[in-house]
Parts: sequence; C-alpha cells; structure tokens
Amino acid sequence: MAPIDPHSYTDSTNPLATHLSLTLFISFPTSTISATALLTLPTPFSGPLLLDTRSLSISSVLHPQTLTPIPFSLSPTIDPIKGQLLTLTLTGQDSILITYSTSPDSSALQWLNPSQTASKTHPFVYTQCHPIHARSVFPCQDTPAARLRFSTLVNLPHPLSSVASAPKTFPDPRPPNPNESRGAVSDDLWCAPGRCVEEFSSEFPVPPYLFALAAGRLGSREVGPRTMVYAEAEGAVLGAAAKEFAGVEEMVRAGEGLFGPYEWGRFDLLVLPPSFPYGGMENPLMVFLTPTVIRGDGSGAQVVAHELAHSWTGNLITNKTNEDFWLNEGFTTYAERRIVEVVQGEERAALNVGIGWKGLNADVERFKDNMEFTKLKNKQEGVDPDDIYSRIPYEKGFQFLWRIERQIGRAKFDEFLKKYIATFKFQSINTEMFIEFLKENVPGIEKDIDLDQWVYGTGIPQDALEPVSNIYMKIVSLSNEFKLGRMPTEDEVAYWSGQEWELYLENLPKTAEASQVTALDARYHLSESKDWEVKVAFLQLSISCGCKNYFGEVEKTLKEVGRRRYLRLLYTALVQGAGKEEERYWLKGYSWRLVNRIIQ
Repeated sequence: MAPIDPHSYTDSTNPLATHLSLTLFISFPTSTISATALLTLPTPFSGPLLLDTRSLSISSVLHPQTLTPIPFSLSPTIDPIKGQLLTLTLTGQDSILITYSTSPDSSALQWLNPSQTASKTHPFVYTQCHPIHARSVFPCQDTPAARLRFSTLVNLPHPLSSVASAPKTFPDPRPPNPNESRGAVSDDLWCAPGRCVEEFSSEFPVPPYLFALAAGRLGSREVGPRTMVYAEAEGAVLGAAAKEFAGVEEMVRAGEGLFGPYEWGRFDLLVLPPSFPYGGMENPLMVFLTPTVIRGDGSGAQVVAHELAHSWTGNLITNKTNEDFWLNEGFTTYAERRIVEVVQGEERAALNVGIGWKGLNADVERFKDNMEFTKLKNKQEGVDPDDIYSRIPYEKGFQFLWRIERQIGRAKFDEFLKKYIATFKFQSINTEMFIEFLKENVPGIEKDIDLDQWVYGTGIPQDALEPVSNIYMKIVSLSNEFKLGRMPTEDEVAYWSGQEWELYLENLPKTAEASQVTALDARYHLSESKDWEVKVAFLQLSISCGCKNYFGEVEKTLKEVGRRRYLRLLYTALVQGAGKEEERYWLKGYSWRLVNRIIQ
C-alpha cells in the first residue's frame, strides 16, 4: 500500500471512482450541508477503500441497493494538510452510499450572510475546492489523479437559485419530491414549504477540485451563443459584467483555432461577491470570477482568457498531483497569451509577458530561502499547496514552453500542442509523461534544451527570455526616468490601459520619495482607479514609500476585497515596514498568525 499523491490518502491498490452522485440540502441558518454521496467504482472491490475527508460528520455508509451497512472508521488523528482518513471495508461492492454533513468550518465553503451580499436581503454560498478542499464538501479520493463524472441534486430555499460545474437537467427550480433525498434529511425537511430543487449532471470526467456550486439570488445575461454571465440579481455587478465580457465568444473561437475543438459545450461565467479569493477559477462550464476583474473597459477579459485556456490545458489535461502544477498553469499561461495575441494583438500579448516576467523574478526572490519551490517539478510532501502558491508554475512554465517554441518554430510547436491535447484529453498526467511525449515527438530536443535544468533546476534558467517589445521597453524606460524625478507626461500615457500602468508601477523603486508618489497620484488619480490591479500596485508602492496619507485607502481595500493576491501584496508591504510606527498601528488589530499565512 502506498499513497499516489502527497496531499491525499488515496492508495495505489484502490480503484479510482468514476462517478459521484450528490444529494445536497443547503442550510443557511447553520452554514452546513446535509448530504449523501453515492460513489461508483469501475469494478467490484474487496478490502479497505481509503477516502479523504475534512470537517465532515459521517452518519452511515450503506450498500445503495440493499441498504446494508458497510463497516467504516475515521482516523483518530487529523492531519493538518490531508484532513481525516475515512476507511471503508468493502466485500465485493462497486458502489457506496455515504450519509454525512459538512461543518461551518468547511475549508471549501464560503457562507455569506445577507449583509455581505449586494441584495442585503438574501444569503449566498459558494465552493472553492482547489487545490485540496473538495474533501470538505464530500468524501472522495481528493487527488487530481482521480476523474469523476458528477451528478448533483440541490435542495435550497426559494427564491434562491444555484449554478454548478455541470449543465442543469431542467431549466427552472421545481418543488422537492418525497423519497429523493436518499436519507440526507427527513422528507419533512426536504419537502418543507419554501424549498425548491435543482439538478445538474455532467458527462465529463473531471478531478474533484473542479467540482463547483454556488447558490444565491442570481440573475443572468446572455453575452454569446454559448455564454451566460451570472451574478447577484440586485446591484450593478451583473450589468457591468455583461458589458465587460461581451467579447468572450471571439476568444472561444480563437482558442478553437489554436488548440482544437472546445469540448465542453457551454462556457458560462459567474461573478461572485468580493470575498472570492482568486481572480478566477476554471470550473468547467461555469467559471467563477472575482468582481475585481470588472474594470469598465473590457480589459478584464484578460482573466477570462486564462480561465478559458484551461478548457484545453488543466481541465482537459490535468496535472496528476500538485507537484506537477506547472502542467496546468504553465500551459494555460502560454495558451492564454496566444489567445490574447489573436484577439488583442502582439503588443498586448508581449505586455502580458512583461508583467509575468516581473512577477516571476519577484516570486523567485520570495522563495530565496527555500529554492525547492522555484522548480517546475518540486517535492510537496508535508507542504500545504495553498502556502506555496506563486507565479512560478505559471511564468516559469510559460517560459519553458516559449523556449521550446523558439527552438522548433511556432508552426511545429502548434502541431505539437494539438497532438499533445488530442493524445491526453480527459486524462491526468505527470511531468515525466510530458517530457517523454516531448522527446518522442521532437527528436533531439534534449540536445538543444537542458530539459532537466528547466524542470528540476531551481531559479530562472539562463535561456529564459525577458520580452522585447516597443511598448514594454518604453514603459520600463519611463519607470527608470521616475527614479530621476521625471513623471510620464499626459501624452505619453494617453493610450495606457490598466496593464500599462500595472507594469509601470511595478517597475518603480520601492524607495521613492513619498512626495514623488503623492505627486504621481495627484496627476493621474491612481489610488482612485477602478482597475484593482492598478489601485493595489499603487497602494503597495505608497506603503513601501511611507505615504501615510494613503493608509486609510489601504485599510478600506483590505476590508472590501478578498482576492488573496491583493491581500498578500498589501499585507507583505505592511509587514516589511512593520518597524515603523504607522505600519505597527495598522497591524496591531490583526492576527499575526493570519497575516503570516496570507503572505507566505
């Protein structure tokens, strides 16, 4: 017996489940879900079946046809990363019905009371299962090596509705029926007045971390032949999102032209409340987005381009463990920039590469005391993947693929990519499988590129390439001139979007005079920008340069936005300046344990 993933109890001798049917009763008053999980194996199995759980209360485990009990046990100790081991003792069963309930402390469920929503009258809940949090929503083999087809029956209070990473089997909520909860709750609760039911089912096998569900008072707008934008029905977000993402279909077609057919049918988007911790989450058929990507000028579609690219690289082909995370994110960053190049032009794509190059160097510096996590393929035994999240798998992975493209030429690399996707679609693979496929299809590549240095070496390889483009070099030059006391003129920034400002601000010295930073803001109002990338970059600079008059805006931002990258940037700037009286004041009301977890 041996685990197949450093973050999962899943054992190499166990069959990987193929289907999971969930029955979920959502209770907002208790912030819990009472549920059943019907797990199907590919063949009958005898022996201990090991499942991952975290903060779940297991009521019973039954054979679904005979309802006879199946022996089970929960480990007496709880691993701080992997959670609690659930062991089922099977005797020839190929399906198992588990009755359980979640905890208010579930790491994958974010419960919002009405005051935290746009409507102020209805609650909201959403999941974030990546990377290892599906186990806190349902017991499973919570490893990307496992791929499941999901069906989900959701019971929730009217007038709320739900969306999921699967198509609805009927368009509108219906009344609940007796005897359909599979014992998740009594029929009295399941069929109580004011409750309704929605059902979802997907034919696509996906890893557990791509399960997604959200429920609230939702509205929707159609923005393309296969795209609906969802958000809270009340408030301005839905209309702004529909306008921001009006060009999504053009990006989908660009992706199909580059990487082959879009396999998933729908490409819908849900803009979540501000507490959502990521820019976007690539849940198939239903991408989750932070409202911070709505910038009012359509440039927020950049994040959508990344999540769209996951439809080929990440969702269609998935890293086998989080140690191979670059296979998801490096490929997707490359694919995203190819889509952007088609839709928005080469200069825009080059600008994205430039911003990424800056981020790569910053994160390599961040891990200077633990260079293991600057490798593409790294060891994560005993490491929480949330604690080592960085731009490195994205940007070093991109640089590796870009290096291969430069070596063999774009036309040949495009052929290679399409063959790679067609060969491994709906599979989970590791780095070694990719390298073997690369060598087989590009003979002699290992003589031209030091593959081991790129994959297993630390830091940034010498043959990585800083982008060269007119706009990139101009912005970097203007940043250097700021050090000499010169601000860009209004003519020079007349056509800048948020990305140009982001690159400019990130290249400014963190030791600039406070008066310089204040003067820059007085001219261009960066602290008031509707583009959160620009606003946060400016506030980070203002903290580093000791501009006390912006601390009120910093505090407001920390309270308004849950996007983890923004929190890490701002808290890091505050912590690094914590020797100063002003920064100590701002941090005294915060938990240092929480702050340190955020900035890691």
